Amino acid sequence: MSPLFTAQAEQRSEELGVAHQVKFIHNDAAGYVSDEKADLAACVGATWIGGGVAGTIELLAKSLRARGIILIGEPYWRQLPPTEDIAKKCLANSISDFLSLPELLASFGALGYDVVEMVLANQDGWDRYEAAKWLTMRRWLEENPDDELAEEIRSKLSTEPERHAAYTREYLGWGVFALMPRLNLRKA
Repeated sequence: MSPLFTAQAEQRSEELGVAHQVKFIHNDAAGYVSDEKADLAACVGATWIGGGVAGTIELLAKSLRARGIILIGEPYWRQLPPTEDIAKKCLANSISDFLSLPELLASFGALGYDVVEMVLANQDGWDRYEAAKWLTMRRWLEENPDDELAEEIRSKLSTEPERHAAYTREYLGWGVFALMPRLNLRKA
């Protein structure tokens, strides 16, 4: 992640009057464990830091206080792609890269966590997220027409809207899931 994003997050926390309640660390998150336990540990869209969902939850739990919440942002299949080629057009390496939503929710339970909240991107929100990338590419091309990456970016801008509409929009979903460790209930 760019240090610019960290600076923007710090500025926004000041604007919201919560800067004294949050701390932003710009670093490689792979393997990171906080020295101080937190009420909330999050990985939104980068579960590669722990080698996948299970490893990332295990990693985040090391930085979490008792009764804390883990936030995981993760893609899932809205519908299973019928072929590996279609999965690749959804920017996955294979169908096995993601689970269906029910399978993903069940996987959290199998890891010993209760899902206590989830926010799922609907297709309109997904479209807005993707389209913002296209606008960014277009503006970058206007400002950098002679850059060595210009042809590659031009090619992506020419194909990404159609690819998204034909594949990602139909097959891939994304959500943020709030998890809490399961309680061990004792029967009297």
